[in-house]
Amino acid sequence: MVRSALPPEPDETPRRHSDWHVLATLLPFLWPQAGIRDSLEIKVRVVLALAFIILAKVALVIAPLYLQQAVDALAPAVGTSLPLAIPFALILAYGGARFFGQAFGQFRDAIFAKVGVRAVRRSSSAVLAHLHTLSLRFHLDRRTGALSRSIERGRTAIESLLSISLFNVFPTILEVALVFVILWQAFNIWFGVVALAIVVTYVMFTSYTTEWRLRFRREANLLDNKASTRAVDSLLNYETVKTFCNEDLEIREYDRVMGQCETADVRNRSSLALMNVGQALIIAIGLTILMAMAASGRVAGEMTVGDFTLINLYMIQLSQPLNFFGFVYRNIKQALVDIEKMFDLMEERPEISDKQGAQALSVVRGEVSFEKVSFAYDQRRPILKNVSFNVPAGKMVALVGETGSGKSTIGRLIFRYYDVDRGRIIIDGQDIRDVSQHSVRASIGIVPQDTVLFNDTIGYNISYAQPDASSEQVIHAAQLAHINEFIKSLPDGYQTIVGERGLKLSGGEKQRVAIARVILKGAPILLFDEATSALDTHTEKEIQDNLREISTGRTTLVIAHRLSTIVNADEILVLGRGEILERGTHDALLERGGLYASAWIKQQKSMSQNKQASEDKFITY
Repeated sequence: MVRSALPPEPDETPRRHSDWHVLATLLPFLWPQAGIRDSLEIKVRVVLALAFIILAKVALVIAPLYLQQAVDALAPAVGTSLPLAIPFALILAYGGARFFGQAFGQFRDAIFAKVGVRAVRRSSSAVLAHLHTLSLRFHLDRRTGALSRSIERGRTAIESLLSISLFNVFPTILEVALVFVILWQAFNIWFGVVALAIVVTYVMFTSYTTEWRLRFRREANLLDNKASTRAVDSLLNYETVKTFCNEDLEIREYDRVMGQCETADVRNRSSLALMNVGQALIIAIGLTILMAMAASGRVAGEMTVGDFTLINLYMIQLSQPLNFFGFVYRNIKQALVDIEKMFDLMEERPEISDKQGAQALSVVRGEVSFEKVSFAYDQRRPILKNVSFNVPAGKMVALVGETGSGKSTIGRLIFRYYDVDRGRIIIDGQDIRDVSQHSVRASIGIVPQDTVLFNDTIGYNISYAQPDASSEQVIHAAQLAHINEFIKSLPDGYQTIVGERGLKLSGGEKQRVAIARVILKGAPILLFDEATSALDTHTEKEIQDNLREISTGRTTLVIAHRLSTIVNADEILVLGRGEILERGTHDALLERGGLYASAWIKQQKSMSQNKQASEDKFITY
């Protein structure tokens, strides 16, 4: 059975902007506004680099003139003997011009290096900073790998575009213009016209064939990506492959895609060979025409041997950057596409934004209130309907309910990852939409159900809540979270790397790291989002003791599946179909004999029949 096709690659999406728009977007990073650090230095470097480009091309274009004069000085007229002196000065001038043509190019590279690197750094940082301002909905809808890939390709494309366009296209145009003027002035306008016609024909042919070849290149790239994806997917699922003895199947699948890739790559390379032949033909025809014109002039006594040599040198000199033009043109087009994809991210507008002049949230007591809150991710499917409740300062309120009842949504709304559709959320009398998002999130600590850690040390992950915390503060937070002894027992202690997403730690260990992080943050409001639902009963009991410890005296909202973890809550809210169906203390709800009481009885029966923690879930009513 053949696996389903991969989704379309991002490269297949149509372009939204012209090349000039993309270049205009890049310009501020090359020519920064006044007030930006080192802006004057960057501008001076750009001007100097352009000056060295001009000097380099002038030196290279002048060099053949010295050689022409040297050849004429060495070439005796008909019927005369060899010259009496060697034109050392002309030979020295020719060598010097060639040297300075190369040296000025190196000076240009050295001076412009900081400009290019700084532009890449600033543009990449600007995109990443902007991505962090975008709302949760954007990141849930996007593939993280695709975002990272867009930034990486954009960064590489900027480097490529700067080196190719500035150091190849512009100098080549300048060189062609200088050669045209010299041939026109030294001989006649027809020499300049023919040379210019050769260049224009070459460029038009290369542009056309490159556009034609792009489809082969694009097809080869897509199939190469597909082959790479197959290989990576197979290796990531190594255990599954081995379990079902499907090594041969994976190899056949990979080879099948590589076969398609081979066909596309052959077409790509064959079309490149065809383009190169066409380019060589144009240069050869042009060179032949010019040399024939020069030979005719020499026979007529209007031109010298040096003139003949000069024209040949100019055409050979022009052919080098022209031969590179196909590669340059293709890379410029691809670079502009990649840069556009990166800068397109900058045009995404955040769904949630602060009001102009929004002040920081002032938390004195930490009271949280929901007032007639309604919300939907999609207006066709409401999640919360007119929900109102209050979490008094220093008290604990628990939310329970079936999957999809809106429990986790309430947590996201408190953090203001989304704005409510109707109603409002109040913290100490302040609507969270009227204050800055940063201050709201800084006032709330969370222990999530699935704690995701950075692939760094345990110490780093704990201190992430307060990056400037001292080692003593980090250790103290770990002690309060009852994880310090475990960390000390590890060979590398607090320097132990936790692995991708913290997978080197158990669920209970990750939860304790999350608790230590919350302790270090010192937020007055706490949110426990099903913090123990994935743990075994013994670990759950220990983590619950930790959570009770740190929540004492703090405003706490608990989202729970296991009812045994919230029996001491000051109020329990039972959610269903986006509404609060029951509310009260544990004892009051049991006495009422409603949904909560029914779920409690079922959970107790499950626990008595099976001690495993996976049975202790809130049962759908």
